[in-house]
Amino acid sequence: MDKRNCSWLALIIFCSAAAVVAALGFAPLFAGATLALAFGQSTESGRSTPANAEPHSPKAFSGVIADSHCGARHMISDKSPAECVRACVRKGAKYTLINSDRVYALSGNEAEFEKLAGQRVTAEGTLTRDTITVSSVAGQ
Repeated sequence: MDKRNCSWLALIIFCSAAAVVAALGFAPLFAGATLALAFGQSTESGRSTPANAEPHSPKAFSGVIADSHCGARHMISDKSPAECVRACVRKGAKYTLINSDRVYALSGNEAEFEKLAGQRVTAEGTLTRDTITVSSVAGQ
């Protein structure tokens, strides 16, 4: 092999190696951008579900009034569930409605929530994302 052919071969190998290294370097960037775009589209499609598409249509929700700190576990062992909920709310937790498969934040008349704390209720209201704006609540 003469020297000219050897230099061309070396140049081709060098360029090929540089292209492979660049491709491997850019692959994580393109993969991350693709995942970010897919995640953004999936959250947009999640907003168009029927429960979220009509946030002003009132619905009935059943469950137990609890708090955002303890949930259904009630960590204050020397108190009843109702007393535990009230104590946690006084310390800054928010009222929630827990049913078998979801936890909803409650917005509305907190005096009514306090009366029914720890009890199974039916709440009428509108759902926006994970918050129920309660128009009426009654014990079951």
